[in-house]
Amino acid sequence: MPMMAKMRSLAPWFMFLVGGIFVLFMILSDSKLTDFFHQQKQVVGSIDGEDVTYQEYSNLVDRARKSQEQQSGQSIDESQMDYFRDQVWDALVTQKLVDKKVKQFGIIVTDDEIRNALLGPNPPEQLKKQFTDSTGNFNRQLYEQAMRDPRNKEIVIQVEEQIRQQLIQQKLQDYLTASLTVSDEEAKDNFFKQNIKMKADYVMIDANSISDNDVKVSDDELKKYYDEHPEDYKIEAQRKLKYVLFRRQASQGDSLSIKKNLEEVVKKLEGDTTSFKKYIEIYSERPYSKDTVSLASLPAQVRDLLTKAKVNDIIGPVATYEGYVVYKLVNKVKAKKDEVRASHILVRSTGNDKADYEKAMSIYNELMKGADFATVAKEKSDDGSKFQGGDLGWFGKGQMVKPFEDACFNGKIGVIQKPIKTQFGYHIIKVTDKSSTDFVVEKIVNKIQISATTSDKIYQDATDLSYIAKENGLESEAKLMKYAVVETPPFNQDAQAIAGLGINAALVKWAFDNSVGKVSDVYKVPAGYVVAMVSDVIKPGEKKFDDVKATIKNVVLHQKKIEKAMSLAAEIKSKIGDSGDASVAKTIWPSAKVDSTATEFTTAGSIPGVGREFAFSDYSFKGDINKWSQPVKGSLGAYLIKVKYRTKYDPALFDYQKADIKKELLKNKKSRFFSQWLQNIKKEADIVDNRYLFYRY
Repeated sequence: MPMMAKMRSLAPWFMFLVGGIFVLFMILSDSKLTDFFHQQKQVVGSIDGEDVTYQEYSNLVDRARKSQEQQSGQSIDESQMDYFRDQVWDALVTQKLVDKKVKQFGIIVTDDEIRNALLGPNPPEQLKKQFTDSTGNFNRQLYEQAMRDPRNKEIVIQVEEQIRQQLIQQKLQDYLTASLTVSDEEAKDNFFKQNIKMKADYVMIDANSISDNDVKVSDDELKKYYDEHPEDYKIEAQRKLKYVLFRRQASQGDSLSIKKNLEEVVKKLEGDTTSFKKYIEIYSERPYSKDTVSLASLPAQVRDLLTKAKVNDIIGPVATYEGYVVYKLVNKVKAKKDEVRASHILVRSTGNDKADYEKAMSIYNELMKGADFATVAKEKSDDGSKFQGGDLGWFGKGQMVKPFEDACFNGKIGVIQKPIKTQFGYHIIKVTDKSSTDFVVEKIVNKIQISATTSDKIYQDATDLSYIAKENGLESEAKLMKYAVVETPPFNQDAQAIAGLGINAALVKWAFDNSVGKVSDVYKVPAGYVVAMVSDVIKPGEKKFDDVKATIKNVVLHQKKIEKAMSLAAEIKSKIGDSGDASVAKTIWPSAKVDSTATEFTTAGSIPGVGREFAFSDYSFKGDINKWSQPVKGSLGAYLIKVKYRTKYDPALFDYQKADIKKELLKNKKSRFFSQWLQNIKKEADIVDNRYLFYRY
């Protein structure tokens, strides 16, 4: 019995033995898909002419869902089911196409190969773990007894099928990648990337520190760039849609219904001796917890209510980001960190400090004469908080820049402070409250969810529009019905998602199967339901110069700024020579950055203080030690580099690691090749996806 229990405990692992698409391959391979082919069923799509029935597909989704939930211990939220169904569909497409290729290539796995995989010298690692004790000893005898025990026959058959699928995939990958190799040079390059470490001093002239006014770009230069880079402005066939989106969201009635239900719960609580915890267990959609929270971490709607409440008071229901919430204030305790609430008016830095300060003082003087702080903030602040009258809400220490934080925590409540300066500009601050109290709360949470009635109505509204628009046109009918019509940016046939609408492969396909003016059926998208019309058919070709002129100008401007940066770097180099003091760079270009890399870097990683800059790391790998370089042109600007040290190449260490490096590189190369091959066979296949007709709700 213990052996049987151990074998049965392996079942969840069988379904998730290998990650990614292969997880679903296993499910699909064991589903006896051909049982469905002789039944007359509704068809959700086809793969290279082979129909996929609704029953077949929905059964696969159910099996995959159960397997994932069994593996993860968590259920899949309904809001994620569209995405999950897409994953299953993609896996089904891949599996069927791979099966055809396996037959075409004559790849087979014999029973002896499966038997050797299970009972040979190296059984699957996940199986071995189940028969390995705490000291790491694998009990071979117990393992083989379990495999041969007749009572475990069904489980062993499942294991054998999973092993068969793994071996088939491995043979297929080996067949496709047999010609791939890794040279000694590739291995050495990888060794350098991982093992040769450097540090350097540098001067950086950031291209962004050069004003647009310092470089001139003519139309002739823009046209020349356009003519020399035609490949950058080629376009594939594209489509644009105009659409009406019916958002699938709870109605006011849905919200009020949830609120009323919680109001009834609050009434029951009055005079009831049952613990609040019991009410949470019955009525809350979140598990019970008793939390100590600060004002800053509470929803804005709740802060004042809790501040004024007494211990054991029931507050709510209150609408928050979680839904409707009923709170019980269990206690008020001394806060671990004090918090402050403040408003501010920001005069953003323009580079002219004197003018910025004068503007800030002018606003301060206006407030001192009695102007309303919130009104002035809405009119004159350069910060997003102006829409709330400058109110920043509650915050603790460490959340704001230091000068601002100090002014707030040291300031008096209600006093408007003189302008203080930070990296963002000048701030006029008014502290509105302070707190040294945290709140111990319990809560009942009910999410505001859309009801079936509301969902049906939204879908029916979309269906009505689709029906009428097919006769009279989308835009005219939408105008009559006061629906907003939105147009998408262009998208191509391989688009995974449409901007503004999200992922919907069926809608992309519909757009390319129809002409301008055609109106769609109702399609389900992440935000709700959409009725679309093809608004533009863009043929393949090149973008017109006038359409991309602004984009080209940005590119050419950046190139010219890089050239200007190189010129400045050359001037600095002439002053410092091979070993001079780099601080002279500031006298030539005040915005120059003179610094050292704080830590070591390699050619494969990010450079401390610089970021990913291939030209910088490449020079550091090859350049002279302790000698300023000539100007180095990077993608971000120009550099002068002095390599402080570089670890030496160790031939013996490379020889020792070479075989393992080659093995890992070959594994990665094969994996990339196989992934690309899978993408290619899917692109070449004739795939019909009509699932949207069956999954509209």
